Amino acid sequence: MAQNTEVVVLGGGYAGVMAANRLTQRDDVSVTLINPRPVFVHRIRLHQVVGGSHDVVVDYRKVLAKSVRLVVDTAAWIDTAERGVALAAGGTVGYDYLIYAVGSGSADPRVPGAAEFAHPIAALEEAQRLWSVLDAAPATAAVTVVGAGALGIETAAELAEAGRTVTLVCGEVLGPYLHPRVRRSIAKRLAKLGVTVFEGPETKVTAVTRDTVRLGGDRELPSAVTVWTAGFGVPDLAARSGLSTDALGRLLTDETLTSVDDVRIVAAGDSAAPSDLPLRMSCQAAGPLGAHAADTVLSRIAGGQPASIDVGFFGLCVSLGRRAATVQLASKDDTANRFSIRGRVAVKIKESSYKGLLKHLADEARKPGSHTWPFKDAKRRRLLEAKRDKAPAIRTAHRLTDS
Repeated sequence: MAQNTEVVVLGGGYAGVMAANRLTQRDDVSVTLINPRPVFVHRIRLHQVVGGSHDVVVDYRKVLAKSVRLVVDTAAWIDTAERGVALAAGGTVGYDYLIYAVGSGSADPRVPGAAEFAHPIAALEEAQRLWSVLDAAPATAAVTVVGAGALGIETAAELAEAGRTVTLVCGEVLGPYLHPRVRRSIAKRLAKLGVTVFEGPETKVTAVTRDTVRLGGDRELPSAVTVWTAGFGVPDLAARSGLSTDALGRLLTDETLTSVDDVRIVAAGDSAAPSDLPLRMSCQAAGPLGAHAADTVLSRIAGGQPASIDVGFFGLCVSLGRRAATVQLASKDDTANRFSIRGRVAVKIKESSYKGLLKHLADEARKPGSHTWPFKDAKRRRLLEAKRDKAPAIRTAHRLTDS
């Protein structure tokens, strides 16, 4: 009788759920998903929670395979020697293989007053708290959004469309990912919504108080509610567990997404740093990386050689309120180009992406192994070769083996 293989997936976001579902293609694999919440969070809609226009909570029964065991708890420690995950509430879950998909969250702002007076929104509870604060604030209260990546832009647009007085502080440039031509288009839409945008080197935030945001050059902006969207961080679970990470804390892996320390640990999503050249943190990469992580584990169980990742991008969808959006197109290596899609077509694409992400997960739960991704990045191999020419190659020898 074949021995059963226990696989634990840490994190129930896009990457973790995709990985857990895909693992169920084998009857001799038992899958446990450990997640702090009993519900799935459709994270790319969090800016809509802040605006009060949408709920982002999804029942796991709609996206997770029935055979996956859900443990609602937080991983406190990974014991690589004993192959177990210690839980915050007590107890340990053992594993034969572990998929590390703990995702990302708000980064430490490291700006005086920001942790005390600014509101991050990278997590469900943060977005819900901010909505409560805004709901209690006067309609005329000045709102300052710090950080002009996609989340900052979307949040500023959502609040301005709802009638709020919004200032967007970029720190440097509006939408660093965007092509200049597309950036100008988005700036026009924000201006039409009434958003005041501060760009340039002197727009870096130096301090936050209860009712102000201070910028470089001693400039001070009134701010009854300050929203912090500048940067993402990752949980320190891997580092605390003695595993190798990059400077941000993402788990260092080889190109198969296998930890450079332990062949039994595979990473996926925002918390993975393959070859110390991580892909952009995004739901766009999370699904393929989750699927690939599962494929790596299944390949090892079968005694095969896992394949290297091959994930490309199509660009970036940016919501600009409920009635407008922009799709910034890009080459497959994630370099933005001058082309974009706007108007009603862009709104439909953005809305279909919301629904499509959940459909991909549900389809994989129903038919594990079916998820594919059309975009591949042929330039990654050249980047790896250039990196190896400039520095010592990433460690590929593992401390542990399959034995």
